[in-house]
Amino acid sequence: MEPLTEHRLVSGPIVYGFLRLVRVSEARQEALVASLAEYCRSHELELSGVFTEREASAGPGSAAFTGLLDVLALPDVYGVLAPAASHLGPKAIAAERGRRIEAAGSRLLLVRRSHLACPPIASSTAARRHSPGTTRLLDAES
Repeated sequence: MEPLTEHRLVSGPIVYGFLRLVRVSEARQEALVASLAEYCRSHELELSGVFTEREASAGPGSAAFTGLLDVLALPDVYGVLAPAASHLGPKAIAAERGRRIEAAGSRLLLVRRSHLACPPIASSTAARRHSPGTTRLLDAES
């Protein structure tokens, strides 16, 4: 844990990671765990552990997910961190798992949100560029 502006160590909210790693290399697993740790560092969260699911046929109540739900019942646990919604499983299973995480009183934090979760960007042929005191429209070809 790094000191905040007060130069005192402060514990961040406790989160647990969840990874669904079916036929994934050890290097990829290490990279995903490192990305979760970096997300926690930059958002002042404390990553207390990572639950890993390795079976493609695991349902919503797999051993890894059940273990995750067990730790969510502990005091001071803020939520669950995953690289993307796909790490919770196929859409139907991910939706059920999301409901279970919410029912446990925890938050689901995604490092990378799906394209559908992001607000749409207005598509136009002109873009606005702001500079001090002036506003002008630029053509797409400029």
